[in-house]
Amino acid sequence: MNDAAAPLLGLAGASVRYGSVVALKGVDVEIRRGEFVALVGSNGAGKTTLLHALHGLLPTEGDRRVAGATQAMVFQRPFMLRLSALNNVRIALWLAGVPRGERAARARAALRLAGLADRAERPARTLSGGQQQRLALARAWAVRPDVLFLDEPTSNLDPAAKTEIEAMLAAFAADGMTLVMSTHNLGQAKRLATRVILVDAGEIRADLPSARFFAEHADLALRRRAAALAESEELP
Repeated sequence: MNDAAAPLLGLAGASVRYGSVVALKGVDVEIRRGEFVALVGSNGAGKTTLLHALHGLLPTEGDRRVAGATQAMVFQRPFMLRLSALNNVRIALWLAGVPRGERAARARAALRLAGLADRAERPARTLSGGQQQRLALARAWAVRPDVLFLDEPTSNLDPAAKTEIEAMLAAFAADGMTLVMSTHNLGQAKRLATRVILVDAGEIRADLPSARFFAEHADLALRRRAAALAESEELP
């Protein structure tokens, strides 16, 4: 097996429990270099639990394998330090062990990539929601992870901000970064992902290349999301 085909990380027979609730049930999944994997499913289906289990954030029954892959996570609501946008990135580089002499240039390159070069000295917490999410992506990109995990990265953002975030993610993927993203937005998964995993009731119901998934299983995903929305009385 060549390096490109070898899994960077994976779960084997993985389960996650919250008390008596089994949120993930005996899942087997592998993530390979260069993939853009979208985890889709209705609210409460287990896609975020699967994302966190893959990243190692949850105690998991079964095996979690990591082939020396460095990782980063961007959460739905990223935490911003009470520092400038530039220093938020520089702190991340310091924590990642990047040599001091490289941090400023790499941090500014990340801000340029995110379209935030003119806001480098602005307090990060004064930026708009979309700008903070772009800053969080820039901060993650700057440390050059092998795998970038994304938890609903465009949730609650306006359409323009969503478009900007999707453009950044597409650029990361085109540059060879491996991405794993949980999303309830099937359109987003179709636009960005090379592979789609449908999660339902803590189990994987489908795991297919994107084109095949949307040819064969998109209706099932839509039906399950519609049912979950109706049950919770949420608006789509």
